[in-house]
Amino acid sequence: MPLKKGKGQKSISSNISKLRKEGKPQKQSVAIAMKTAKGMNMGGAVRKKTKGTGAATKGLYFHEHEC
Repeated sequence: MPLKKGKGQKSISSNISKLRKEGKPQKQSVAIAMKTAKGMNMGGAVRKKTKGTGAATKGLYFHEHEC
């Protein structure tokens, strides 16, 4: 079930309740709800980091030079 989007106390407690009903431990439920609220506080949805998009992974032969 999707979590409520918002940074208010009602949204956070509602999200914790939903996560607890899904079977998540108390500490994990609080952490997920707080992370969701933090994302809303920063002005949008929570963004997940993607791996492998840095300059080092663009190409192994990027700095290759001819001898």
